Amino acid sequence: MDVLSDVISVMRTGRPRSARVEWRAPWGQRFPAAPGSAGFQVVLRGSGWLLPPDKPPIALSTGDVLFFPHGHGYAIADSPSTPVADPQCDPYTDEAGLFATATNEGPGAATVLLCGGYRLDPSRAHPLLRELPELIHLPAGPGLHAEVRAAVELLGAEMNRPGLGADTIVSSLLDMLLLYILRTWFVAEHGNCEVTGWSAALADPAVSAALDAMHRDPARPWTVAELGARAGLSRAAFARRFGVLVGQPPLAYLTWWRLSSAGRLLRESDAPLSEIAAQVGYASEFAFANAFKREYGVAPGRYRRTACQSSQTEAALTP
Repeated sequence: MDVLSDVISVMRTGRPRSARVEWRAPWGQRFPAAPGSAGFQVVLRGSGWLLPPDKPPIALSTGDVLFFPHGHGYAIADSPSTPVADPQCDPYTDEAGLFATATNEGPGAATVLLCGGYRLDPSRAHPLLRELPELIHLPAGPGLHAEVRAAVELLGAEMNRPGLGADTIVSSLLDMLLLYILRTWFVAEHGNCEVTGWSAALADPAVSAALDAMHRDPARPWTVAELGARAGLSRAAFARRFGVLVGQPPLAYLTWWRLSSAGRLLRESDAPLSEIAAQVGYASEFAFANAFKREYGVAPGRYRRTACQSSQTEAALTP
């Protein structure tokens, strides 16, 4: 798996939520801050205005995509002067279904929005996502963001006419949309000569080669020299370059990634601790348990039980 796919699979928890809402002017909807979540809005039809809390209004038209990586609050309305109401359809809440539809009756023109939310594990916030801006706006335009448009069209069609397998299809399309949005943004960032941080790390052939190696085979007993060889650099040159772009030494990042991967395996599988330890590069269950407790503050078994209880609660709340 590539780095971006890995990051999303480790950070995202539970199922994504989505809703297709038809608004008829005048309308205004407030979306409160949702820490530990990421959300998106797609204008399927019509137009509107994004109303950030501390920035000027932004005009929206059919095909525009908005992504809020950090769950910051905002509002959307048919006009900057329209009063906004409290949420009527909020995909961030645990009570929301995988996908829902709603209509707001009014005398004016219709705007159809596709909105959604993803639950993220704030305790495992990957620096790649922490560096994202408050808002990613992908404006509509001929030939722009073709993959994003295709995912949106498929998602909208499935929500309009749910068929057999709709739950799995919608969930997969929501994940696909998230990855397409992020990939589109990172590709655009790579073209910026002033790019820094993780965008620069992913664009750097040497560092990205080392990151790819660690993500593909976290169990391997990597050394800085071996990773440097994968990057085509000397040990010292590689360590220096990796530290500047990633923000921490290579083996420190490897340890963090191994334990983040272990957390996902504990949440999503019933594999024995010894098997998980081997998958993430620990020679014994004891060494793994000690490292995991230092990182998470709890033993692996207790972490798994807590995650299982949370999943059962979410399943009970889902319609």
